[in-house]
Amino acid sequence: MSQSFDLLIRGGTIVNHDGIFKGDIAIRNGRIAGVGAIGDAPCAEIFDARGLHVFPGVIDSHVHFREPGGEAKEDLESGSRAAVMGGVTAVFEMPNTNPMTVTREAMADKVARARDRMFCDFAFFPGATKDNIDQLPKLEQMPGAAGVKVFMGSSTGNLLVDDPDLLRELLIKVRRRVSFHCEDEARLNARKSLQVNGDPASHSVWRDAEAAIMATRSLLELARKTGARVHILHVSTGAEMALIADNRDHATAEVTPHHLLLPAAASYEKLGTRAQMNPPLREQEEVNKLWQALAQGIVDTVGSDHAPHLLADKATPYPSSPSGMPGVQTLVPMLLNAVSQGRLSLARFVDLTSQGPARVHGIAAKGRIAGGFDADLTIADLSEQREITDGWIASRCGWTPYAGETVTGWPKATIIRGRIVMRDDEIQGAADGKPVRFLETLPAASL
Repeated sequence: MSQSFDLLIRGGTIVNHDGIFKGDIAIRNGRIAGVGAIGDAPCAEIFDARGLHVFPGVIDSHVHFREPGGEAKEDLESGSRAAVMGGVTAVFEMPNTNPMTVTREAMADKVARARDRMFCDFAFFPGATKDNIDQLPKLEQMPGAAGVKVFMGSSTGNLLVDDPDLLRELLIKVRRRVSFHCEDEARLNARKSLQVNGDPASHSVWRDAEAAIMATRSLLELARKTGARVHILHVSTGAEMALIADNRDHATAEVTPHHLLLPAAASYEKLGTRAQMNPPLREQEEVNKLWQALAQGIVDTVGSDHAPHLLADKATPYPSSPSGMPGVQTLVPMLLNAVSQGRLSLARFVDLTSQGPARVHGIAAKGRIAGGFDADLTIADLSEQREITDGWIASRCGWTPYAGETVTGWPKATIIRGRIVMRDDEIQGAADGKPVRFLETLPAASL
């Protein structure tokens, strides 16, 4: 008796860990059941992917969806809607909510809020504080936990651990890879007078490159002493990349699209406070060094650091204006545009957006197009040219720093565990998000 499938992706150009080739992908019960020339097996639904490229589902391992406490800016439903509109199949959400995600109760609450309400799959970072280090080993093992997030420089509320002794204790106690925001708190405090009222460009002067370099250097020294694994988020300087390259046995690195694509001077002139980020945008010389590090394989993941604020809040004069910009929906189009420009290969795109996150964070059964893996797929038309507009943005904030830019390469469909969730710029069906599973926290089978 011939096999039957729930969905067949027919005739697309598959971009995978083992190369680029034309073929079919058969899906059954939410998982990949076959790759290659599938033939005429019975199938409930066929997706004609001829002329399109089929990637492993894009994983954005760095987003801020603001729920609970900041739902006026974003919530889990609206943020995930933006994600799948942009071709993203799973997101890892950060702990700077209100209340902060620093207890078992807060972690469980987020997972409960997200299940079957988010359109994409999800995980949440429990955050470290000076008071919960003893609880972190249990928090990082909870269902839906992406691993611990640490802020070494004040960026958001009370999520700050900058004492070297506490950091050392944390790195000894936590077993999974720990993700870090690296800016030196003492230097930030000492230089705060460099903020200029009404001049958001002074944000990059205050939170200068040296603040990031100092924190990254001290973290890597602690990681080597303790044997811990660390993932350094939104790396913004070439000097940090050089330090990470010298510590690859302990450290992995993330960059953001905005640090790759938005040089400071021109962006502040065009966008004003909308360009305000932590760590801040850097000048073109540093942008060039980030691209060089990416080409050398030092960068492991690209995360959007999607951090939406309403335009009314962003319009507050600096330095009262909040830091952060939306990015989850534009992650794929902006990177595919870099592919069209020859700045990024298709293989590297896949490595940075699916295989890299799976490798760094130990994701179970995602990140590859392979038999038995979750049927998470991002399907794109690499020849389609589109203008990015604020009207396309599904985030509650309703704007993007890339508005008005024309890109080549556009997400045409988002498939999650075998369900077509987005097709041709339209959401398909109800939300069905589930927690991402991790190799280090898989439950043992009952005997």
